[in-house]
Amino acid sequence: MTPPRPDLTALPARRSSVLAVFAAVHVLAFVLLLPRIIAGETYGDVILYRHWAFHGFSTGTWLGIDDAWVYPAGAMLPMIAAGLLGQEPYLLGWYLLCLVLNLTAVLALLNSGATRYGWQAAYLWTLLTAILGPVAFARVDGVTGPLVVVGLICAAAHPVFASSVLSLATWIKVWPAAAVLALLITARARARVVLAGLLVSGVIVGVAASRGGLGNVAGFLSTQGERGMQLEAPLATPGLWQAILGDATTVEFNAEIHTMEIRGSLAEPLAALMDTFLCLAVASIALLMVAALRKGADRAQLVVTGTLALVGALIVFNKVGSPQFMLWLVAVISVGVALNGRRWIVPSALMVLIAVLTTLVYPIFYIQLHEALHPGVALLLSARNLLVVVVLGWAVRQLRLLPSSVPGTAPLTPLSRR
Repeated sequence: MTPPRPDLTALPARRSSVLAVFAAVHVLAFVLLLPRIIAGETYGDVILYRHWAFHGFSTGTWLGIDDAWVYPAGAMLPMIAAGLLGQEPYLLGWYLLCLVLNLTAVLALLNSGATRYGWQAAYLWTLLTAILGPVAFARVDGVTGPLVVVGLICAAAHPVFASSVLSLATWIKVWPAAAVLALLITARARARVVLAGLLVSGVIVGVAASRGGLGNVAGFLSTQGERGMQLEAPLATPGLWQAILGDATTVEFNAEIHTMEIRGSLAEPLAALMDTFLCLAVASIALLMVAALRKGADRAQLVVTGTLALVGALIVFNKVGSPQFMLWLVAVISVGVALNGRRWIVPSALMVLIAVLTTLVYPIFYIQLHEALHPGVALLLSARNLLVVVVLGWAVRQLRLLPSSVPGTAPLTPLSRR
């Protein structure tokens, strides 16, 4: 059955309403940040970004190239861009960078011919940006999220461009590698996709080599090895409750990397196995994607569903559990809604709950959690972590169901047409 044609007269009004809500959210964010901007202060991790950027400006020594760094070398690019306005207005520069990238993501969702539910997805993206504002405007993940949206939106029609964007995002923060892997598995023009990624990587590695810092480019891969289970990591939840109950487990501050870590009977043995668990999970999901592709799964559906499963695995099987990781899910789920409408109602509804719980834990009640191990806040965090596991399970289940879908058919219960 041919789906009804979209009401073309409603499209401009819908787009205008999305952009109005987008503007309201970002004006509110600006108003909240304005006192700090006027005072020349920063917020959240932006204080580190300013320090790193202006250390490079003043000394000519760049982290990730001249010295080993916790981030890939490309992460310095947005930090430098935000510093172009100067040191005092650095927070304004960072806010404007996030504003431009968020707008780019919304316009990609609204205007892509590959999506039938773009305005609903744009509303979802804007809503989740508002809820997660404390991290969306203060973490480098707020830069990579919009890039992943653009890359996934373009994956089907422009895989080479998508590969370039996603590869750049990976050199800023590692997690978009999940989307790169999904694209490599599903793309027909695989050789060109690989070449595009290699070209982006070659530029960054070439700059490092020209400065004699080739050995530091991969430094971010080894900087996480010795850390313990972070307080907020999903699989640290049993250890968290052990610490609350006083059962041979404690929460300690790691001064070297400025995180709260769980030390004790469950946490430390589990931390030693996390890398193995993550590799096994990623390999299993990749095999599921290959099997689905061989059975005739739609490639556009497969790339976004596979990316959601891979990103979910990167969060669940991770020693780190930072709140900004939820922005990873936001990017992928928004694209999934753009393609599928109500068929993605489960992850989109769960994502709203995840975002609310995340912001309640950090920054609202975070002091009560890490200083007092308040059971109520721990319960909020445990619920958030459980919902993230549910999203991962949903995505894996969808991967198994994809081959049964007829490629190119419309969702069974769409919200409405773009």
